Amino acid sequence: MYEVFATNEQKKLREEVRDFVKTIPRQLLIDMDADKVRFPKEFLVEAGRRNLLGLRFPPEYGGRGLKWVDEMIALEEISTLGSSLTCLYSLVSIVGEGLSVFGNEAQKQKYLKPTLEGKMYCAEALTEPRGGSDFFGATTVARKEGSHYVLNGQKRFIVGAEGADYFLVYAVTNPEAAPHDRLSAFIVERDMGVEAKYVYGLMGTRGGGTGRIIFRDVRVPEENLLGEENGGSKVFYQMMIPERIVSGTTGSSRAMLEVAARYADKRKAFGQKIRDFEGVSFKIAESITKLDAVSALAYTVAKAVDEGIGTSGYRRRLVSEVKKFATEMQWEVINDTMQILGGIGYTSVFPVERALRDSRLQMIWTGSSEVMSVIIQHEYYKDILAKGVEGRDVEADVAPDEAEATEEKIYE
Repeated sequence: MYEVFATNEQKKLREEVRDFVKTIPRQLLIDMDADKVRFPKEFLVEAGRRNLLGLRFPPEYGGRGLKWVDEMIALEEISTLGSSLTCLYSLVSIVGEGLSVFGNEAQKQKYLKPTLEGKMYCAEALTEPRGGSDFFGATTVARKEGSHYVLNGQKRFIVGAEGADYFLVYAVTNPEAAPHDRLSAFIVERDMGVEAKYVYGLMGTRGGGTGRIIFRDVRVPEENLLGEENGGSKVFYQMMIPERIVSGTTGSSRAMLEVAARYADKRKAFGQKIRDFEGVSFKIAESITKLDAVSALAYTVAKAVDEGIGTSGYRRRLVSEVKKFATEMQWEVINDTMQILGGIGYTSVFPVERALRDSRLQMIWTGSSEVMSVIIQHEYYKDILAKGVEGRDVEADVAPDEAEATEEKIYE
């Protein structure tokens, strides 16, 4: 849908990323899905060499100074490679957001710049064994000792646990404070003593080195504190913008839908192409409508974030809408794609079964659909109750005697 307003520069960017995507070996995707490759550094190295990582960040750190709309265009092409490579690509933008907004100059030079160059690899450490959606219930602790913080605890489901050079870690630094005031964010290098204890056998989204990381008296220099002590919530909320808005890309599901549409145009049953049956053709129509709606929402929200439209709560609601709507529609579309292909779609003859396995995770990670619903309704209520009725008061558009029947409007 971005074609509606894309500039010539943005169209050139799309072609540039598309050319990069075409160079990724088919065997790499197969080996990642088979767990033969657990962290494809060569993908990030080549993306860095082509100056395609962290497009939004300033050129002095290796970015291009572009906007969210531009990055969404790039991600649209990257996402045709599947969830794992898209996630590794996005991590640069997610962790980079924390470094770019809250990092000091030394941190940006030491971590952000080489990450954008594809010479260092990052990951974020959010989820803990006893807390998934309950992020602020974290139990990993950072105790200050002189010029260092000593970290103890563990995180799990960390993409990049196998190969990242450093992690953006949230830990409790003020246990007595309210949940939102007790955490701090740290840049923790693997060589500081981080253990990658276990790499999960995932249903899909394989090859990203997802695992558990453990901190046993890991000493982190105080200069690796990101932002203010006990200010981790500010870093977290800022990072949730890239964390969730990237879900709005439809490259994978569009690619699978095209596979199904081309198949339906060739496959015959009962003497005609199966695309001529309403059961198939209507699935195609409904699927492409869903994907166009996702794109329209995602690019509009990207533009709203770029231009700082509305309050932070309003933008938080929009980003949550993108995450919920896009991931649920992706699941529905790829399910229908498999249904169109029939039995052959359930085999590895087509890539649809892999895409289906990948898509199931999207509704869980980085905030489940249920958590997104909590945020959406909360921010919506907060907005409408604060501003009151701004346009026509349609509640009064009833018969005069009904409008004045206040005794009938009982609330308690």
